[in-house]
Formats: sequence, structure tokens, C-alpha cells
Amino acid sequence: MKYVYLMTKNKGKIAAAQSVFDKYGIEVKSLDFDVPEIQADSSLEVAKNMVFQAFEKFKEPVIREDHSLFIDEINFPGPFVAFAEKNISAEKLAQMIKNLESTNGHFELAAAFCDKDGVMHEFSYSVPVVFETTPKGVSSDGWNQLIRFPDETRVFTEYPSDDRNHIWSKNYENIAKLIDNLNRS
Repeated sequence: MKYVYLMTKNKGKIAAAQSVFDKYGIEVKSLDFDVPEIQADSSLEVAKNMVFQAFEKFKEPVIREDHSLFIDEINFPGPFVAFAEKNISAEKLAQMIKNLESTNGHFELAAAFCDKDGVMHEFSYSVPVVFETTPKGVSSDGWNQLIRFPDETRVFTEYPSDDRNHIWSKNYENIAKLIDNLNRS
């Protein structure tokens, strides 16, 4: 297999994935298949469900990555981050964070990959973050005005996303290595 489908319409995500898969000679193709996203407790459950449905329909190797964001003290919003960010502004979230004892959080990055034989492979890791209590940077960037890495002083909106692509691409790297190994056997 010299290609894999990625379930996303986001050209930026496809480009980021392709930059990893290029090292292994694997083409990333976009799979524009609209699957209703289930409500689940983890990103991995969401990704697995979507990949299973896509593989059942197309019988092609397919990947879905899903991200959750957790404010550790309250274990929220998790997989519901898109909904929460749409309904809670960065300013309101900052007010809420000020009332917590800890400003620590983390991203859960989970990916599911269904190979050409229909075997499901799961990948997941966590990225620690800290929430600021005052928004910084560009207001149209939502919660990215508050989130930074523990060893950084800048929030996400204050520097180019390309500077942190290596942090978000570990699942793609592991999947590319797996595909490479499967092709050798």
C-alpha cells in the first residue's frame, strides 16, 4: 500500500499528515465521507467509530485523528471541546480558570487506522498544556488565546502553528511506520 485515506476536509491537516508520510513514500488522500460524530468519553472512541464506518463503506486503508482538550481539575470539556469553545468565549473560560486551584490541562490526541485487511490499530498520546487567565493574541483564535505549553511563555495564537507541528504529528509518524512495516511483510 502506497497510499492511505485521511478522514478530513481540512487541507492543513492533510498537509501536516503528508509531511510525515512523505518520508515513507506514502500518499495521503482526503476522504470526504461525512459520518456523524458519535458522542463518547474519549477521542479514541470517536476516531475508531468513524474509521470503522468508512472502512465498511470503502474497503480502503483509512485514518481518523481526533483531539480532546481537558482542563485537568474539572476533567472537561474532553471530546466536547468544539461544542464548548463555540459556546464559551476565551474571556468566559479565563474567568472560570481563575476560580480553579490549577491551570493545568492536556490534549488527548487519538488516531484510529484501519489497514487494507480491515484490522483496526489504535494510537493515543497526551500533550500537557497550561491555561492562562488572561487572553492574549488574536481574538478570532478562540481558546488558543489561553493555551500554552508548560515550557512556553507564548500562547498558541502568538506563534505560527508550523512551529508546533512536530508535537501534533506523533500519531501520523507511528501510523506511517506501521504501514511501512506492513508493506515489508
